[in-house]
Amino acid sequence: MVSAVSAAFEKAAAEQRAALIGYLPAGLPSVDGAIEAAIAIAEAGADIIEIGLPYSDPLMDGPVIQEAVHRALTGGTRVADVLETVRAVAGAGIPTLIMTYWNPVEQHGVGRFARELADAGGSGLITPDLTPEEAGPWLAAAASYDLDPVFLVAPSSSDERIGLITAACRGFVYAASLMGTTGARESVGSEAEGLVRRVRAHTSLPVAVGLGVRDGKQAAAVAAFADGVIVGSALVQRLLAADSPAGGLAGVRALASELASGVRAGR
Repeated sequence: MVSAVSAAFEKAAAEQRAALIGYLPAGLPSVDGAIEAAIAIAEAGADIIEIGLPYSDPLMDGPVIQEAVHRALTGGTRVADVLETVRAVAGAGIPTLIMTYWNPVEQHGVGRFARELADAGGSGLITPDLTPEEAGPWLAAAASYDLDPVFLVAPSSSDERIGLITAACRGFVYAASLMGTTGARESVGSEAEGLVRRVRAHTSLPVAVGLGVRDGKQAAAVAAFADGVIVGSALVQRLLAADSPAGGLAGVRALASELASGVRAGR
């Protein structure tokens, strides 16, 4: 059975373009506001949505997402709200994954989390701090509920490591374009294209590049060599900078439209 995520990548490939993947944390500016923003991003051209599970110690995230997560947690966002966000976004016909550090999943119960994610219509889980060696319980639960486990590779990953990580993935492989924390940058890491080539030597799964893309021009540059372009901080910044929920919606919709044009111009 082809997952919704795999189908989205296949559709993009058939259109000779990269897929656009947008990230937003649940609960920003509110639970309902995050749902509206995620759907707006998809309506503007994103193929897949990642919903972030707010975590109290986001070590791998830069200042934009740290601030967003802080606001979401201060607003009372919990796992149940994240799952409700997934339910609403997936219910709108949008392939939806959760991106989360591993501790909240483990605390919630791995099997329970997988079951509730599948019940909400979610497609899978992106786990930046979970290694394949420690992922046995999650891989088993994901297989039981037909969820896509997505792991990260980085420019520092050895070829042996890339082979191990990609073998554990389903849906796509998340390629971090640079070392360090998340955040929009003036340019995407120069090692990204080489990393994508290295990953493709180990798997036929789509390879999506994230960390750093902030505008349509950068999206086009990444789309020229990757199967997917992941954008998070730049979208989140539009919500943080908005003076009203309506302004935030307009901001993410405009940026998503620009990014969608970019991935279509990149090949």
